[in-house]
Amino acid sequence: MKSTFSQRVYDLTAKIPVGRVSTYRALARTLKIPGASRAIGNALHKNPYAPQVPCHRVIKSNGEVGGFASGTKKKIALLKKEGVIIRQGKIDLATYLYEFKIKK
Repeated sequence: MKSTFSQRVYDLTAKIPVGRVSTYRALARTLKIPGASRAIGNALHKNPYAPQVPCHRVIKSNGEVGGFASGTKKKIALLKKEGVIIRQGKIDLATYLYEFKIKK
């Protein structure tokens, strides 16, 4: 059974469009749970909804690709297929970062 936290993570991750990325930290802030980056990573590692919930689009806040349940090479391949350019192991967040619209 999925926790409410995990479901919130999956629902938010599903909003990241093709060719864009977000970060574990950005998801945590959007969910109003700062400091939950690691817990978000753990939830995404167990993602039962892939590829509808595109966990490969969530990266580290420094632009590094980060981990992936199917391996980092697979994550990089999926991102490249979507048009995301990765240079020296990093993604340019100024170009590819998706900004969530937060309801107040």
